[in-house]
Amino acid sequence: MMSRTTIAIGRVRTTLALGCALTLAGCGGDPMRTFGLSRDAPDEFQVTTRAPLSMPPDFNLRPPTPGAPRPQEQSERRQAEAALAPQLELSGTASADSPGQDALVAAAGPAAPGDIRQRVDREASLDRPGESFTDRLMFWKPAPLPGTVVDPTREAQRLRENAALGRSVEAGDTPIIQRKSGGGFLGNIF
Repeated sequence: MMSRTTIAIGRVRTTLALGCALTLAGCGGDPMRTFGLSRDAPDEFQVTTRAPLSMPPDFNLRPPTPGAPRPQEQSERRQAEAALAPQLELSGTASADSPGQDALVAAAGPAAPGDIRQRVDREASLDRPGESFTDRLMFWKPAPLPGTVVDPTREAQRLRENAALGRSVEAGDTPIIQRKSGGGFLGNIF
């Protein structure tokens, strides 16, 4: 027959075991990662390079200006030039652009306007109008895709026929794929 102390000790042990199990379960899905036992490579897009710290020539320091660039840090343009033309970085003197560089820049055309990203975003947003919560509630079916879909096999056949007959590429109707609407009463609802 078991004594009361044996039963009490058994209950305490059971309670402690359950408590430990619940504590470990709360650690997350990956205990190795939680305890720092796994090695994760750093995200290459989050790693930034900083110029090394150095002792100032004198200890009469000016207070830092908030938002000002760090004086020992190079600009992105300078870093890109150093990556593309390391001989300039080693010599320490940046000479004027070579005739080849000037010709390449001239062949590239005029510089893009400063607000080119905003222009492209504005033009792209015209294709996809904003959708509010009310629109999603009222019009729960997905909207039909904009534009028409060209049937590639029939279009290729039409172009071959036009080329064989000596007609213009634009002659004839462009075959398109008709999107099916829902079939019958239930197809329109669901």
